[in-house]
Amino acid sequence: MPIISEQVALVSKKKRPERDKHMLHEQLKIEEGVFDNRTMMRLEKFFSHGIISRLLFLISKGKEANVYVAESGEAIKEQLAAVKIFRIETSSFYARTDYMIGDPRFPKIRREISWIVNEWCKKEFGNLKIATSAKVHCPKPYYFSGNVIGMEFIGDGNNVAPQLKDVVLEDPKKVYKTIIADLKKLYDNELIHADISEYNILMHDGMPYIIDFGQGVINKHPNAMMFLQRDIYNITRYFNRKYRLEVDSEEVFGYVMGKEKNYKV
Repeated sequence: MPIISEQVALVSKKKRPERDKHMLHEQLKIEEGVFDNRTMMRLEKFFSHGIISRLLFLISKGKEANVYVAESGEAIKEQLAAVKIFRIETSSFYARTDYMIGDPRFPKIRREISWIVNEWCKKEFGNLKIATSAKVHCPKPYYFSGNVIGMEFIGDGNNVAPQLKDVVLEDPKKVYKTIIADLKKLYDNELIHADISEYNILMHDGMPYIIDFGQGVINKHPNAMMFLQRDIYNITRYFNRKYRLEVDSEEVFGYVMGKEKNYKV
């Protein structure tokens, strides 16, 4: 569902007439509180920094965040970008502090929901930077401000790439091994995704792209190994069930941690 009309382009605050600014605010109010005044101010930074030039349409609507497709600005070479906007007023983020408590990057945890949401957004941006640097298949992070993060759009044309759960793979062994290789790259760079499943992987040009890095923790987190083991178990169970690969998740866990040289597929 388009969130603005074709006639109203989102440009920087300096260039946008006051009337258009008012129309923009009025149109975005209908998006169930996602576009409050703080979020609008943060989005304006994306326009002024050349990250995006216009929001196009909603592609994902969740309890914690909405994701939109946007036309890229002059600072981004790709034609489209994805903009993820976390809801500031959502109680579900209180449960997410389990992925922050014990992470050395967050020595002090505050209970204000706005602080948690903003730190969660910052955390996802930082995790994506680590993953991109490790050459993991994932969206490239572009910019973040408060509860808004801009990243690479994964898809063809205006169509977002499908989730792993919604496709039938021609070569499931190759895709599975690519996912495990990426989990090992993350681990070798001291990061655990902590929420791997067929829902958080997009298939694009035959390759699996891991998304939703907000819950990711570094290896020093007290539950890091439990999260890693769960990631490997969940994705292995999916491939074993759907494609009958008969892979031993404990063997793969040892491989990712560097205790095994290989594993059987």
